[in-house]
Amino acid sequence: MRILPCSPLPMLLLLLQPWETQLQFTGPRCRTGPLDLVFVIDSSRSVRPFEFETMRQFLVGLLRGLDLGPNATRVGVIQYSSQVQSVFPLGAFSRREDMERAIRALVPLAQGTMTGLAIQYAMNVAFSVAEGARPPEARVPRVAVIVTDGRPQDRVAEVAAQARARGIEIYAVGVQRADVGSLRAMASPPLDEHVFLVESFDLIQEFGLQFQGRLCGKNLCAEGGHGCQHKCVNSPGTFHCTCNTGYQLATDNKSCLAIDHCSFGNHSCQHECVNTLGGPRCHCREGHDLLPDGRSCQVRDLCNGVDHGCEFQCVSEGLTYRCLCPEGRQLQADGKSCNRCREGHVDLVLLVDGSKSVRPQNFELVKRFVNQIVDFLDVSPEGTRIGLVQFSSRVRTEFPLGRYGTAAEVKQAVLAIEYMERGTMTGLALRHMVEHSFSEAQGARPRVLNVPRVGLVFTDGRSQDDISVWAARAKEEGIVMYAVGVGKAVEEELREIASEPAELHVSYSPDFNTMTHLLENLRGSICPEEGISAGTELRSPCECESLVEFQGRTLGALESLTQNHILWGQGRRLKGRGRGSRDTQRLP
Repeated sequence: MRILPCSPLPMLLLLLQPWETQLQFTGPRCRTGPLDLVFVIDSSRSVRPFEFETMRQFLVGLLRGLDLGPNATRVGVIQYSSQVQSVFPLGAFSRREDMERAIRALVPLAQGTMTGLAIQYAMNVAFSVAEGARPPEARVPRVAVIVTDGRPQDRVAEVAAQARARGIEIYAVGVQRADVGSLRAMASPPLDEHVFLVESFDLIQEFGLQFQGRLCGKNLCAEGGHGCQHKCVNSPGTFHCTCNTGYQLATDNKSCLAIDHCSFGNHSCQHECVNTLGGPRCHCREGHDLLPDGRSCQVRDLCNGVDHGCEFQCVSEGLTYRCLCPEGRQLQADGKSCNRCREGHVDLVLLVDGSKSVRPQNFELVKRFVNQIVDFLDVSPEGTRIGLVQFSSRVRTEFPLGRYGTAAEVKQAVLAIEYMERGTMTGLALRHMVEHSFSEAQGARPRVLNVPRVGLVFTDGRSQDDISVWAARAKEEGIVMYAVGVGKAVEEELREIASEPAELHVSYSPDFNTMTHLLENLRGSICPEEGISAGTELRSPCECESLVEFQGRTLGALESLTQNHILWGQGRRLKGRGRGSRDTQRLP
């Protein structure tokens, strides 16, 4: 609970416990002289039923600590939401029982929060002589206590200033969600004695006794010399000391000692027990993590996440870990990365799911994962070219194949990608890749150069459109397709996207934090040294050897079709033409 310093009246409002039996003061009622007191109670829809019941009990308990009567304290109550309702005016009752009966019958209005309207009503009506207020010449203090739990929906500063100018002392009490700025605009100066914000009712009983001491007699705690190490609680004619949470009062009834919860022997900690102000806490030795039961410990899996930095595989070994590379690769001097692909050529387009289900923090992990793929490729205009497309409800080319010529440039561009959110239109992304991403205008090399075209789809869920047509079209276009699924990705969709065999072209991880294990599979498949483009050699289609090789493959295919009676008639003619062309063709 956070309460600003206060004078007796507001302290009473905040420090009474929410149950009627705990709200009553001990000892005789205080006689402080005549007072006109009006409670302005927020009963808007934001005040939940149990909160309104607490407010009702609060008022009942407060009445039992006041000296009520026509010549003593007169009490009126109004409630407000979008309108103002008088529960009972100042002159209606002089007996506490009648006031309690009216408060118990109170039904909340449950509408808006027009606090300014309520202050105006209190100023013009509730504190009028006709309603039971004593005339100004009687010089009886007029006090309004506003209790609210939210932000006013109208202006309060001007009308509150008018009320204060008419001699009404205003206390502003905010509960939980109340707006502090509005409370300060309503309250009388000094603000530290008239503005209160209640966050907890844990210490209401203790502060209620302090109020009784202020109202009925001297505050011995305020006079000093009490000797309490932590807190002094005033009582009528005396005081007592209390301690902060986690401490207990010493035998001198003034000093406070930390409670040694671990010495009780019932903490059940597997490793170590540590004392805290909130009680005992279990702590695990280095290299171990505390389990959800709060007592047991298990050896920490240092590889469970992406922070270990291993490029391919991480192996936990007690309090440390080590990185491994796939067979045929060597660990670099940094102990984390492996030697990269240096041979062959690939045009690689990455389709990255940027839908809402991925979430921003996971999208950052995806970008780091993509850059780990880039790390094992020999990115250059003559080697591997990389393009990236992000998709959600729409498709956006982040950078085409021909834009960047080094791995550093690609990685920097990946980190700069902004998360799209929205839906998951995987089919639309596949179409974009087939129709645009592998075009020469986007930086793909001409088909005659025989550079393998590879598409890698990264997704975490089911597509919201059809993927079958463009997944098949991609493979018909000679694009080798890989599908990487995470979390709620659908296996049958991954298999439909990927090339055959699916076992070599489909990868899956249950969550984003553990997907780094997929890198080894992808490296073995995409890396030109071992994968689809091993030994690829670029050569001009106009070279003599290229022309001879092309002619031989074409005639061989026609021969096969003729033997299968598919092109029988045409085959005979083509054969004749083929032989004639062989006899007459002259190559450079």
